[in-house]
Amino acid sequence: MDVSFLLNGQPVSLRDVSPTQTLLNWLREERGLVGTKEGCNEGDCGACTVKVTDVDGAKALNACILFLPQLQGKAVRTVEGLEGPDGALHPVQQAMIDEHGSQCGFCTPGFVMSMATAHGTGDTDYDTALAGNLCRCTGYAPIVRACEVAQELPEPDWMEEPLDSVPDVACSPFLPQSADELAAWYAENPDATLIGGATDVGLWVTKQLRDLAPVAFLNGCSDLQQIEVGEDAIRIGAGVTITDLAAALVPLYPGMRDVFHRYASVQIRNAATIGGNIANGSPIGDGPPVLIALGAELTLRKGNERRSIPLEDFFIDYGKQDRAPGEFVESITIPRKPSQLRAYKLSKRFDQDISAVCGCFNVVVKDDIVASACIAFGGMAGTPKRATQVEAALLGQPWTMDTINAAAQMWAQDFTPMTDMRASADYRLETAKNMLTRYFHDVSGAAIAVREVSV
Repeated sequence: MDVSFLLNGQPVSLRDVSPTQTLLNWLREERGLVGTKEGCNEGDCGACTVKVTDVDGAKALNACILFLPQLQGKAVRTVEGLEGPDGALHPVQQAMIDEHGSQCGFCTPGFVMSMATAHGTGDTDYDTALAGNLCRCTGYAPIVRACEVAQELPEPDWMEEPLDSVPDVACSPFLPQSADELAAWYAENPDATLIGGATDVGLWVTKQLRDLAPVAFLNGCSDLQQIEVGEDAIRIGAGVTITDLAAALVPLYPGMRDVFHRYASVQIRNAATIGGNIANGSPIGDGPPVLIALGAELTLRKGNERRSIPLEDFFIDYGKQDRAPGEFVESITIPRKPSQLRAYKLSKRFDQDISAVCGCFNVVVKDDIVASACIAFGGMAGTPKRATQVEAALLGQPWTMDTINAAAQMWAQDFTPMTDMRASADYRLETAKNMLTRYFHDVSGAAIAVREVSV
C-alpha cells in the first residue's frame, strides 16, 4: 500500500508499506525518531502522542495504535519537529523547562505534543487536554502551569502544515474514497477487516499480534463522516469521530455531556468512530447505551442494499451482532422528539477509564405521569441492554420516589450482571438502582454530581 504525508514539515512517500504498521514503530525503527515513546502500546498512557493535521485542523493522536494508511494526505508532527529551523524552542517546550515540568522525562515528549496541539488550536481546558497523558513522577501542577505560561505566546510560523504539498498516490481499493466504493469492495471481500479509528482494532495488532489482512481503511470516506441535523431526525455517519459527535450532540442533549467528556481521552476521542464503537459489539462501549436511550436506528449496508433496525436489536449476544458478511454500519439516525436524557458513567477513575456501569435514562413525564421511558445500560449484560421491566413498572405511574422504589424489584428481572475486576455483580445491580434515584433528583433540579456540590 502506498502512503504519502508530511513528517515534521517534509513530504514523505512510502511504497508497499504494511497496512498495519503503526506510526510509532515506523518513526522509531525506520526514521530514528525515538522521542515518541512506547509505553502501554494500547493508547492509554499518551507517551506516544503526536500532532496530526488534516483539512479539519490539528488533533492529538496516539501513534502506537495509528496505522500508516490513516495518515494519507495529512501532516504529522513529532516532538523532534517542534524546534524551529534556528534551534528556537516551541513555547510549550520552553515553558516546561521554566516551570520544571519534567523529572524522569519519559512521559514528557507525549505531554509536550498534547500541549503543543492545544496551544495551536487555542484549547485552554488543560485538565481535559492532558487527561490522556500519564505522569508518575513530576505531578501535573507544573505541567499545567507550563500550559498557562505558553498560552500567552503565539504559534510559531514553522508549525504551519502545507497540506497541498503532500504528494499524490495512486488510488487503492484498501483506501476507498466513498461509501459506494467501500460497499462494492466489501461485498467482494466479506472476510476483510474494516478500520475506522483503530482504537480497538489497533490492539488486535499490538497486543494480540493478529494478521488482519485483507483490510480497508475508512478515513477516506468523507461521506461517512457527516452529521445532518434535521427537524425530525439527526443522521450520523458511521465514520464520525467521538470528538465530532460530542460537539454536535451535547448542545442538543446536555445530559450526555458527562459520558462523552469521560469517554477515554482526547487522543482516543479524536480517532475513535461511533460506527466502530457500535460494530465491535462491546458490552461496555459508552456510545450505544446513550443512543439506545434516544431511540436510535442503525442503517446497515451490503452492496447497494440497505436495511434499518433499532440499534438495540443489533446486539444479539456477547460477541454476536445482527450483521451479515459483507455488511457494514453506514449510519445512525436519532429521532427528534421530547427528551429528558441523562447519562451516568461509573468507573474507578474519573478520567480515561472503562465503565463498570454506564446508565442512560430518558423518561418523559406529562402531567406528573410517566408517559414514556427508555433506560439503557452498558456493563450490565453481555450486550448493551434496555431495562424493559423497569420501564414497564414506571409507565403510567406518578413520577415520584414511591414509584421508583416500587420498581426496584424489577432490576433483577432485567439484568444478571457478572463479577469482574471492575465491579461485582451485586455492586452493579445496586448501582443501577441508585442511578434511577439519581436521575429522579437530577431532572428535578437537585445537585447530584459530587464534583459540583459545594457547602
